[in-house]
Amino acid sequence: MEPFRKAVALTGIELDGVVVEGDELDGLTRRLVADLHQPRRAVFWTDLVASAALGWGAFGIAVFTRPLSGLMVTASVVAGLAIYRGLCFTHELAHLQRRSMPGFETVWNLLFGVPLLLPSFTYLGVHQSHHSLSTYGTNEDPEYLPFASSRGLLLMFSLQSSLFIPAFLVLRFLLLAPAGLVWPRFHRWLETRASSFSMNPAYRRTVSASMGQKIRRWEAATLMLWSALLAAMAFHVLPWRTLFIWYAVLVFVGVLNTLRVLGAHEYETDGTPRDREAQLRDSIDTPGGPWTELWAPVGLRYHALHHYFPGIPYHNLGRAYRRLVSMLPDNSPYRESTNPSLVRSLTELYLKASEHQSTPRGFKEGHQSRPGQ
Repeated sequence: MEPFRKAVALTGIELDGVVVEGDELDGLTRRLVADLHQPRRAVFWTDLVASAALGWGAFGIAVFTRPLSGLMVTASVVAGLAIYRGLCFTHELAHLQRRSMPGFETVWNLLFGVPLLLPSFTYLGVHQSHHSLSTYGTNEDPEYLPFASSRGLLLMFSLQSSLFIPAFLVLRFLLLAPAGLVWPRFHRWLETRASSFSMNPAYRRTVSASMGQKIRRWEAATLMLWSALLAAMAFHVLPWRTLFIWYAVLVFVGVLNTLRVLGAHEYETDGTPRDREAQLRDSIDTPGGPWTELWAPVGLRYHALHHYFPGIPYHNLGRAYRRLVSMLPDNSPYRESTNPSLVRSLTELYLKASEHQSTPRGFKEGHQSRPGQ
């Protein structure tokens, strides 16, 4: 707490009141959270391994217990929640400096990325465009669509991202990847158009030579693991229902993630870039209660705060949020960006979208690329 108390003294904030001296709100908030940017390795590793052990352990129970029994359903739900938590660490990977957590990405890929057909390269090198001041909310943002202006777009995204993502992943990594590994030109097409965990169909990633090699390595690893799993099922070491349970768990994960994504932003955009404060105002924090950690794990409930301070690791976001809202004025963007519940955020988004009854006439018409392009 000592660095925090020094920051408070420097900024002129009184702990017992809400008195702000000075005009540099940005500098003030930076000082308030200056001691919270260091990731704790023990927390990361313990959380990751525990999520994997619980998730895959419950998955195994679901596979080998009596089909459609209460135990199978319960184990599948537990598996879905734990695997979803582990999967969400890919968001932390996108912001971690590799030297601060050596080996973490490789282990994450082995525990979650490869078994779920979502290796880390689908997010790393992609998510950064969602934070960039030049691309957030534009046609070059992979994680943004103008949902607030189109109920049809909102409903179509909800359906496809919840139910069909597992099928797309099977197609991409088990059917198309082998062809790409022996056909370089086709692989370059896959790299650009089918190697990003993106909701924006207009997004095209730029892949460096080193990233291309990384994609090939993890594609090969994925094919080897899944070939072994399919062989185990063919020789009756694993029951074939393993695939159905895997698909059901991923659909469950997809539903949770879709709800979380839709509750993370206001999705009101004119297609122009936004600065840090504008990103904050367009984003939503949902501190909620303990159950919030189930649908927004690994700090994702503090999405607005994360957009303002993307370098704060997930285990410190709660502390950062409580400091800021307890000391900044009532009209601070931090308070204005908070919603009491996911249901409230989703309801408000749907009502805004319903005000625009016309069917969207194309993504680019309402979601333009940045000026000069």
